[in-house]
Amino acid sequence: MPTKILLVEDDPFLSSLLKNRLQKEGFEIILVRDGDEALNSLNDFAPNLILLDIILPKKSGFEVMEEVNKNPQLKNKKTPIIIISNLGQPEDIERGRQLGAIEYFIKAKISIDELIEKIKSFIS
Repeated sequence: MPTKILLVEDDPFLSSLLKNRLQKEGFEIILVRDGDEALNSLNDFAPNLILLDIILPKKSGFEVMEEVNKNPQLKNKKTPIIIISNLGQPEDIERGRQLGAIEYFIKAKISIDELIEKIKSFIS
């Protein structure tokens, strides 16, 4: 059974690139483009990992994480969350970690190859 990753990213170029690269690595990718879709998806299935942008339409990544933490059904699944964002301020990174992110990557500071390797290391 392939590892399922919920990719929450509204940038069409980056989401397409990540989705294609991760699929080539054998992962099953469910792509959503806003915070509401992310929460709806989490109610429908349990991914093995969530890749979450912060700046999203409808609900931010922080709001998604807050909702997950408030909802016992979602929180109990303990799905690991990796943030991929352009927000790189220390307070943003700290907030992401406080909300439960296992890792926080700043898009401008990590290559796609590095990101794929990090994702694989968290899942294996």
